[in-house]
Amino acid sequence: MARARGVDLRKQGSGNIGATNAMRVLGKPAGLSVLFLDAFKGYAAVHWLPGLNQALETGHGAVPEWVPLVAGIAAVLGHNYTIWLRFHGGKGIATTAGVYAALAPWPLLLAVGVFVAMVALTRYVSLGSIAAAVALPLAVCLMCPGNPSLKWVTIALGVMAVVKHRSNLGRLLAGTENRLGQKKTGSS
Repeated sequence: MARARGVDLRKQGSGNIGATNAMRVLGKPAGLSVLFLDAFKGYAAVHWLPGLNQALETGHGAVPEWVPLVAGIAAVLGHNYTIWLRFHGGKGIATTAGVYAALAPWPLLLAVGVFVAMVALTRYVSLGSIAAAVALPLAVCLMCPGNPSLKWVTIALGVMAVVKHRSNLGRLLAGTENRLGQKKTGSS
C-alpha cells in the first residue's frame, strides 16, 4: 500500500509497517486495507493447506493436527521477521487474528471484543493489542481445553506480541503514546 504511493512506512510515523502506522501515514482506507490483508495472510496460511479442509471437517485425512499450528506460527513469524526487510516487520496482531479466525474463531472473537473495548475506553491501539494478546491465550485455555498444542502455541504467540510492543509499553508508561485519531509522534 505504502510503496504504491511512493511512501516507505519504515521511515514515516512510528516506522512500523503495520496497519496502525499505515492508517496514520496513509489514511483510513489504506490502513484498513493493510489490516485486512495482514489478517487474510494468516487465515490463508492455515485454512488453505492442501487437504486441510477435508481433514478438519471429517476428523480424518492426511494433515496431522500440528500442521495448521506450524503454518500459523510461520505466517506470524514471517510477518514479524520478514526476510524482505532484513528480519524486521510488524507486530503480528492482525496476522495472528487471521490465523485464529481459522484455528479458534470463538476465542478470537473474545480477544477482539477485549481489543475493541480497550481501544474504545482508552483510544490506545497498542494497549488494545496488548490486552488482546493476553486475552487470546486465556480464551483458548478456557474454550479449547482438549487441545494442549493450541494452548502452548497461543501462549507463545501472545508473549511474542507483548514483547513486540515493548516500546509501546514504555511510551504508555511515560505518557507519550499516541491515541487513536491523534497525529503521529513516534508510536505505532
